[in-house]
Amino acid sequence: MKAAVRSRYGAPEVVSVSQVEKPAVEQNGLLIKVHATTVNRTDCALRAAKPFIWRFFTGLVRPRVTVLGTEFAGEVEAVGGGVTSFKVGDRVFGYNDGGFGAHAQYMSIPEDGKLAIIPAGLTYEEAAPSTEGSQYALAMIRWGKIRSGQDVLVNGATGAIGSAAVQLLRSLGAGVTAVCETKDMELVRGLGADRVIDYTAEDFTKDEQAYDVVIDAVAKSSFGRCRRLLKPRGIYISSDLGPMAQNLILALVTPLFGGKKVIFPLPQNDVAIARHFKELIESGDFRPVIDRRYPLDEITEAHRYVETGRKTGNVVISVDHSR
Repeated sequence: MKAAVRSRYGAPEVVSVSQVEKPAVEQNGLLIKVHATTVNRTDCALRAAKPFIWRFFTGLVRPRVTVLGTEFAGEVEAVGGGVTSFKVGDRVFGYNDGGFGAHAQYMSIPEDGKLAIIPAGLTYEEAAPSTEGSQYALAMIRWGKIRSGQDVLVNGATGAIGSAAVQLLRSLGAGVTAVCETKDMELVRGLGADRVIDYTAEDFTKDEQAYDVVIDAVAKSSFGRCRRLLKPRGIYISSDLGPMAQNLILALVTPLFGGKKVIFPLPQNDVAIARHFKELIESGDFRPVIDRRYPLDEITEAHRYVETGRKTGNVVISVDHSR
């Protein structure tokens, strides 16, 4: 089968498409014929091993996992003898951050992995980007205990995490102020933002409104810069460790003082997450934003584009099975 493979850490050029062995079907697993996947920040970080701490989990000198890819949408090609929840022919989507392997024509995943049936009316390319950024957004909202009526600012409201956060916050009934650039202002209004700040025209950290929660979905700010925006017991949440892992340290220290604090959320790691987003899509409360589409043969270009940090929503990879 064809797969996007890398045998060393580095720039996008370390990824190339080649022939590899098709994965086997485990007793309690599924073989998925992948029709669509994504390239996201996780893929780029693992490919480059940046920050360096990734190497302690993925291989100190060379990567143990050669085929990346977390998000997928496809068709169940085969099932193991112990599988009862899915059958051959089911259209499924999900997130495989344990085994990766979605950047290929076929991948294997345990039956109890993070996957669900694709909602009716959704194409594979529309379903594939439904879980990676959105699960981080959901984790931020749940760890921050955000509820209806609260005021929330989302910095980076057009990325995979930010665009999902705006929609999920809207469905909760929170007041949303979104920070983005000029060209995306109407997009984020359409996603549910009550106010939009154009960061190319003004510094959002000087906003006069006070917020219960500030979400930095692009890791381009800091607690220090955003502190003045927070109400007396307000919360700052980031999608990244920050310089010198400061957000992790602040998450341990700031709650001790009873005022403004930092939370560093961890996403829910179980099968329920894919089913949750299936329900949100079916209810109309969430729909992943798609920026660009690339064929698998051009996945290196997708990596280059994602690394610019300028994508709007998600970058989808179409996987061809015609040859």
